[in-house]
Amino acid sequence: MAETIAADMGANVWKILVAPGDKVEEDDVFMILEAMKMEIPVTAEDSGTVLSIDVAEGDVVAPGQALIQFESE
Repeated sequence: MAETIAADMGANVWKILVAPGDKVEEDDVFMILEAMKMEIPVTAEDSGTVLSIDVAEGDVVAPGQALIQFESE
């Protein structure tokens, strides 16, 4: 089932750790956001495949903005 992983809060995209086509396991980190000098990991809730990444390192994202398209197994 495909799903969109969205930002929980406004933040900067600090580091992207996956690429489209990557297989991930539950709790793997997709990317790290930075807000108020805190690092916020964005993690997989299920195992599956990254379909696309909708942001780039250095982007500023708003709450609810799409970060990753993901298909769980």
